Amino acid sequence: MITRFISGLVALSLISCSGDPDNGDDLGSGGAPFGSGGSQVGSGGASFGSGGHGLGPGSGGSTQGSGGADLGSGGRLPFPSGGADDGSGGDQAGSGGANQGSGGSQSEGLEFVGNITTGNAIDTNGLRFADYWDQITPENAGKWGSVQSNASGAFNWNTLDAIYDYTETNGIIFKQHAFVWGSQQPGGTPTQDQLINWIRSFCERYPNTKLIDVVNEPPPHTEPNYVNNIGGGTNGSWAWITNSFKWARQYCPNAVLIFNDYNNIEWPNDNQHFIDITKRVLQDGGPIDAVGAQSHDLDHQQVSSEQVSRLLNKLHTDTGLPVYITELDLDYSDDQAQLAAYQTYFPMFRDADFVKGITIWGWIYGRTWSQAANSGLIRNGQPRPAMTWLMDELGR
Repeated sequence: MITRFISGLVALSLISCSGDPDNGDDLGSGGAPFGSGGSQVGSGGASFGSGGHGLGPGSGGSTQGSGGADLGSGGRLPFPSGGADDGSGGDQAGSGGANQGSGGSQSEGLEFVGNITTGNAIDTNGLRFADYWDQITPENAGKWGSVQSNASGAFNWNTLDAIYDYTETNGIIFKQHAFVWGSQQPGGTPTQDQLINWIRSFCERYPNTKLIDVVNEPPPHTEPNYVNNIGGGTNGSWAWITNSFKWARQYCPNAVLIFNDYNNIEWPNDNQHFIDITKRVLQDGGPIDAVGAQSHDLDHQQVSSEQVSRLLNKLHTDTGLPVYITELDLDYSDDQAQLAAYQTYFPMFRDADFVKGITIWGWIYGRTWSQAANSGLIRNGQPRPAMTWLMDELGR
C-alpha cells in the first residue's frame, strides 16, 4: 500500500489529466423535447437561466467523472487568505489523517456530499480535500482508457492508486467512474474477455470501492464500439448493459452499482427513455442498485425547479431505486445567482429520502469542466457565497 501510494503521488505531480480535462466526457447526440408529468418532491418552479451547458433537448454534449463529499468535521476550516490564483497551487494527492471531529453533522438521509479530483489532484490550491468533502470520484483517472490505452496492453494504475489510497488514509468514500462508457475507452475494439479482465482487475485492486458507475450515458447519448462483443441489444434487450452489471456484481459484490446518465431529471423524454432501459435491465436480472442523475442542466433557462422535482420523483417511483446526484455543477458567474440555485436544489435533494448522495462536479473556479466554467465554489482562494452556505448547511 505504501509503495503504491508513493508511486501515485509521483504520478499526480507529473500527469495533468488523463484524457482531456475539459472535454473528457463530450457526447454525441441525444436530448429530448418537453413531455410528461409524474409526482414531485417539493414546490418551486423557479427557472435558473444562464443558458445551461448546451445539454438540453436535442443538443448532445455531456460530462466527465463524478465524486466528492465531506467528513462532517468539527466546523469549517478557514480558507487561506491572500486570494491565490485558482489556476495555480499544489496539485498533489494529499496525505495525513482525516479530521473526523465531533461537531459536524451530515444532512439527514444523505450518505455523503462529495466532489471530484482537480486535474487528477486531490488536495489543491492550499485546500485539503478531506476537510470539506467526504466522498471522491476521479474525474478522469477511473475511465478505462485512462488506465489501459489499449485493451491488450498493460494497466497503468498509478494515478488511481494515489486517489484510492487517499480515501483509505482519510476515511472518505471512493466512487468509481466508470466501467463502461462510449468515450475514453481503450483503442481498438475490446472483447468480452478484455472487459471482464478490466472489471475484475479493478475490483481486486480496490476492494473498498463503495459505489461504481457501471454503465455511463447509454444510447442515444453514447455507445461503446464493442457492445456487440458483450451481448448487443441496443434499443432492444439491452443485453450489453445487463451483462456489464452482472460482471460488476460478480467481481465487486459489495459495491453499490449505479446506472448513470444526464438529462434524466431535467427533460421528460430523456427521463422516460432512461427509465425504460432501467426497467428492461432489471427485468432481465441486471443488478442495478441505484440510478445516477448527473444534473448538469439544472441551470438551463428552460428547466424549472418544479420540473426537476417532478422528474426526480418519477425516476425513483418508476424504477423503485434510490437516486444519486452524480455530477452537480451550477454554472453561474454571478455569486448570488449561484447561491440561489444551491438554496433551491440542495434542499430538494437532501429532503428526498430516496436521494442517497450528492457529488459536486468540481470546486475550484477556473478548473472545472469546460462546459461549466463558472461552477467552481472557490474563486481566487476564497469561498463563494454558495460554498459558505453549503458548508454551514452541512455543519462542516
